[in-house]
Amino acid sequence: MNIPLTRRRALAAFAAASVTLAAAACSSSDEKTTTADGKTLTKIQVALDWTPNTNHTGLYVAAAKGYFANHGLDVEIVQPGDADPSALVAADKIPFAISAQESLTQARAEGAPLVSIAAIIQHNTSGFASPKDRNLTSPKQYAGKTYGGWGGPLEEPLLKAVVSKDGGDASKIKTVNVGDADFFAATKKGIDFEWIFYGWTGIEAELRGEPVNIQYVKDYDPALDFYTPILITNEKQIANNSAVVKEFTAAVSEGYGYAAKNASESADILLKAAPDLDAELVKKSQEWLSPRYQDDAARWGEQKPEIWTNFSAWLLDQKVLSKEVDASKAYTNDFLPAA
Repeated sequence: MNIPLTRRRALAAFAAASVTLAAAACSSSDEKTTTADGKTLTKIQVALDWTPNTNHTGLYVAAAKGYFANHGLDVEIVQPGDADPSALVAADKIPFAISAQESLTQARAEGAPLVSIAAIIQHNTSGFASPKDRNLTSPKQYAGKTYGGWGGPLEEPLLKAVVSKDGGDASKIKTVNVGDADFFAATKKGIDFEWIFYGWTGIEAELRGEPVNIQYVKDYDPALDFYTPILITNEKQIANNSAVVKEFTAAVSEGYGYAAKNASESADILLKAAPDLDAELVKKSQEWLSPRYQDDAARWGEQKPEIWTNFSAWLLDQKVLSKEVDASKAYTNDFLPAA
């Protein structure tokens, strides 16, 4: 299975091959299950944002290594269907999901009670990438080139910000909506560059012998070093099921902690859970991503106040947000294990 990790992919594209969360989701943490040795576990679900990939490895490790069970949980990892997992978490139809800071911030501006409880990757690994033969080594060179996009609200202001920071003229960039075409197909049909996550699409490019140049967005404005992806819940779960939130976060932390130190073994765990994935891509992606889960943070999952405050202010300034968001209510470190 060849899955480019980009923002372009609509959740509905996964509906036919995934669990339909709207039907399967449970809205509480009251359901129990009993193990063979008589231990009682609380049944919960966590929804992925995309089909399984190395962003999600820590969840699969936590399940396979028994970390969830050790914390009294029976966790079902489900893939997105027709319904947006974040919307289901906001409606308390499912307690946990994978999302991203930009999505959660926009949702909170519309009144959604979503809260980020951990940063899965400490720094933003996304950027604008192009095949090396296009010779695009800085954003100011994008002028006169064609960008392949999908029309997301963050896309245009992000591109303009990066190009202007580099002294370029973003008005001279032609943008084409490429829909579901992946990076490799699009760049063979007139597209010069796209917004990708290097840890998946960039690694895939290396393996295909089609290396890319990439300009990471975080390198052009500190406000763009936002957290993506993140682990989310909602305010009701925090208020009413804080013990479950704490145990779940602790188990996930153990999963990503293991994945950070054991890339090869963790890749094997992911492949066992999702055997349709390209094994070579998973192993190389995991090798690249594992040290970036925690990176320079004191502990996995740590979220810094300035990252939330600065990015929220940037979104408001760019008119991506309809109103100001209280960044301090959008995230919490309270459920993370001590460093």
